[in-house]
Order: sequence, then C-alpha cells, then structure tokens
Amino acid sequence: MRRRKGLSFRQKKKVISASLMREILNYIYITIACIVVAFVLVYCAGMRTAVVGISMEPVLYNGQEIFINRFLYKIVSPKAGDVVVFLPNGNANTHYYVKRVVAVPGDSVQIKNGSLYINGLLYKGVEYDKIEDAGIAENPITLENGEFFTLGDNINNSEDSRSGNIGAVKRENIIGKVWFHMAAGDSPVGLMEKVSR
Repeated sequence: MRRRKGLSFRQKKKVISASLMREILNYIYITIACIVVAFVLVYCAGMRTAVVGISMEPVLYNGQEIFINRFLYKIVSPKAGDVVVFLPNGNANTHYYVKRVVAVPGDSVQIKNGSLYINGLLYKGVEYDKIEDAGIAENPITLENGEFFTLGDNINNSEDSRSGNIGAVKRENIIGKVWFHMAAGDSPVGLMEKVSR
C-alpha cells in the first residue's frame, strides 16, 4: 500500500533524550547550589556594622564599616588575638563593642606596673603603650568557663574588660569575629593578616 504524498497535519511526538534530561538536571543542580552558597555567605558574613570610637586604632578606626563572621564561633571558641564584636552584658540597647580577645577561659589576667600579664607572663600579642588604668584587672582575675577578657588596641582610649560595667565578656554575648572591613573606596579588605598578630 502506498502512502499519499501531500500535506500532513499530524505532529510527530517529541522525544526527550537522555542528554537533554541530563542538561536540565544539571541546570537545576547548579541553581540549587548557588542558592545554598548565597545563603551560607549571607549568614556567615551578612552582618555589617560600624566601629564606634577610637579604641581599636590603628587597625580599625571610628565609623569604619566591618563585616562579621557569625558562623565561626558556633563551631570553635574565640581564641586570644581574635577581634570580636559583642554586646556588653548582653545589653541590646547599646552599640556593638569591637575589641581584641587577650585571655580565654582558665587564664589569669592582671595589669601591674602598666603592663598586661596573662598567667603570670608578660603579654606579647600586641605592643601596648604603658597601661594607665588597670581597672578591675589591678588584682588577678581568673576567667571562668565561657568568659573572655578583651582590650582595645588603643589601650588608653578604650572601654573594655577592665571596666567594672563590662568585665569579662561571656561567650553568649559575642556576636562574631571581625572578618572584613571597608577601606577607602568601599572595597572590602580582609583582616586576617592585619588584625591577627
């Protein structure tokens, strides 16, 4: 039997090939991966605040924008040398404080003769000027579990753990670690080398 030549209005069924399916699934996978990566980045470094005051000069200055890694301290504990952001005594009605951790739980802290001593040894982390006000660290302070002693790098122009109204900073009041800061021209600059000494 012969087929008739001419117009045919029947549509051929489109067949989805395996390679086309793989390509579609690949696009879906890449889209989901991008959403997950974006979420993690926003959660880790999505918090941005500004430094208030001159207590962290010359590393950070008044009004400078900083990005905070809020995720890091959910898996590890702050360590000496870290620059952290915290709310003193958990007071949400004050600005964020930005200071350097100089002592961790179990350490003993004392300031005598204008110098900082951790566990009886002269602190070597940051070269501080002669400390004019020892505050509550005039007598030895032993940090309890979950307590951190913080100081500003500009030691004689800083309200920090030496102040009776701040004292040792509790871990639950630490928002995160300073990760990046905005430099002149608004380009983010990593603090890993500059802040950690």
